[in-house]
Amino acid sequence: MAVPKKRTSKSKCKSRKAQWKHQAYDTYKKSMSLGKSVITGKANSFIYIQQKKENN
Repeated sequence: MAVPKKRTSKSKCKSRKAQWKHQAYDTYKKSMSLGKSVITGKANSFIYIQQKKENN
């Protein structure tokens, strides 16, 4: 016969949620930093192709 599992405590649930939010915040900070460096032209951690504008 199946027995229901015990309920997860609120503290454990909040701890896991806080960890997930912290990881999301770190990813956000890294992406914003990379975006700013690309816009200012100081990015040297990767190679990307710049499109050349043609004047007719």
